[in-house]
Amino acid sequence: MLTADERQEIEAARHHYAHSRAAAPEALKIIQRGHGWVPDEELREAAGLLKMSPDELDSVATFYNLIYRRRVGRHVILLCDSVCCWIVGYERVRERLSARLGIGLGETTPDGRFTLLPVACLGACDRAPAMMVDEDLHGDLVPAKVDEILAQYP
Repeated sequence: MLTADERQEIEAARHHYAHSRAAAPEALKIIQRGHGWVPDEELREAAGLLKMSPDELDSVATFYNLIYRRRVGRHVILLCDSVCCWIVGYERVRERLSARLGIGLGETTPDGRFTLLPVACLGACDRAPAMMVDEDLHGDLVPAKVDEILAQYP
């Protein structure tokens, strides 16, 4: 269920646009900021506020790869799998992450600490291979740096 503050924020965002549905990405970010992801019930409520069907709002949510429609860990690792990253060591970094965390791409650690997701491009080709943990970009990755980076995220 949306909190009163979330409803108010969505209403405020809605009034910035001529068409309420234009506020859909902002509404999804508001929900995710409060819950860590976008649960079905909150999506349905937000759709009603935006005068959209839940399916329409869900299609917006699934278009954006930084909107999570299922529960994720406290820290989300986005591992770039672009051609640049593949060429300079993506596979070795992915293997190290998977071994260290005990999960594959698209999975969350049993303790809920990390979710490991592939992403098509982080725009950091000059620092490939690269990954983001939450909002932090980490580039020039080698398997030996993985443990040091993960230690920064309790």
